[in-house]
This record gives sequence, C-alpha cells and structure tokens, in this order.
Amino acid sequence: MNCPSCSFKNTKVIESRESSDSIRRRRECLDCSKRFTTYEKIQISSITVIKNDYTKESFSLDKLEKSIKIACTKRPVANEDINKLILEVEKEVNSLNQPTIESKKIGEMVINKLRTLDDVAYIRFASVYKDFKDLSNFENELNQLLKK
Repeated sequence: MNCPSCSFKNTKVIESRESSDSIRRRRECLDCSKRFTTYEKIQISSITVIKNDYTKESFSLDKLEKSIKIACTKRPVANEDINKLILEVEKEVNSLNQPTIESKKIGEMVINKLRTLDDVAYIRFASVYKDFKDLSNFENELNQLLKK
C-alpha cells in the first residue's frame, strides 16, 4: 500500500474493522507518519454460464432449484433430497475451478443425479434439457431408461 501523501511503499496497519461487505483499515506511513484509511472490498468470484446460443449469465442456484422442483412436481421426492441434489450440483460446479461452464455440463450433472432420484422427474427434465421434438424422442429416452 502506497502512502497517499509521500508515495512511500511501506505502511503499517494500526486498526482493522470488518463489516458485511468490506474491511476498513487505518494505516500509518512508516516514512512520513501520515495516517490514512483504506477500504478493502471482498470480491466473490462468480461462475459464468455459457448457454447454447452463446449468451452468458451468472450461475444461479435459484434458477437451478426452480427447474429441478418443476421436474419433481407432484412426485414422491422429499425436499431434503432436492436440496441435497442442488448442493451436490453446486459443489460439483465449484470443484471444477473454472470461471465459465457450459449450460450443457450443468444439465448433464442434473440429469445424471435425477436419473437415480426419480424416473419421472428425470424424463421431465430430459424433455426440456434434450429438447424433445416429438413422441419418438420420449420413446427413445424411456427405452434407454428401461434398459438400465
């Protein structure tokens, strides 16, 4: 940290206070003894999702939760299981340590976890995720599900 008065590079921290979104530090220059205050903002790196049409948006747990809950509507799936699935996907996305991720990759994560959770919820999610065009797409997916 450079002193704003003399531009000396060495300063010492006299006092620090944390708030919800920043850290306030009272500093003293070791050369001219001038005191000044700095504010350090905490920056949380967000993950950017690259969609199929190459548009970008921030990764949203709310959006993920909404789509999974729609797939599980009127199914015997406990909220705890849905929340567990959401946390697993979030953990998996964060563990990639990448600033960007394709929406297809997130969809694959969700679809693989839904397959083990509930077959109907899986088919519902797959119909949107895989963009089924007609009944034959459903039939193919059901046949693959029945084979497993």
